Amino acid sequence: MAQASWLTPDEERAIYDLHNNDSDDPGYRAFLEKLVTPLLERVHAGALGLDFGCGPGPALAEMLRESRMDVALYDPFYYPEQSALSRQYDFITCTEVVEHLHRPAKVFNQLDGLLKPGGWLGIMTCFQTCDDRFDNWHYRRDPTHVVFYREVTLAIIAGRLGWTMSVPQKDVAIFQKPAPSF
Repeated sequence: MAQASWLTPDEERAIYDLHNNDSDDPGYRAFLEKLVTPLLERVHAGALGLDFGCGPGPALAEMLRESRMDVALYDPFYYPEQSALSRQYDFITCTEVVEHLHRPAKVFNQLDGLLKPGGWLGIMTCFQTCDDRFDNWHYRRDPTHVVFYREVTLAIIAGRLGWTMSVPQKDVAIFQKPAPSF
């Protein structure tokens, strides 16, 4: 989206305040399982993670904690603790976050710095798949969504950062930062 069309931070937050991300809602939990399940197949119990862009109700972090993960929170509107951005993590999650990034290259580089070598990044966003339907695509109509990704776009990002990438489910990408080789 052109920068001139971006919402102000107050307008953006007003829309986020309408979200109901209740961790007790079975439907919402099932939605988040699309990322939780493949991530837990890769990360060991007790791993330190960051729920980056967790929103007002960090349901994903709660689900990961139920699976014996240690999860820090960061969200520029709801959990703006800069200390969460001053350490490295075994894994980072971004559920329904990357489509809101005004400076995606900068943030992906930041995430790379926050990941420990061998660490995992799990992203969930609705992949853009069909140019012919883009104008009427529901995801594009959210005024807080400013950038969209195809699977190939995420693969290019992974390649530029030296990460590997897999797509275990529709609209879910799992990246791994390489571990040092000795």
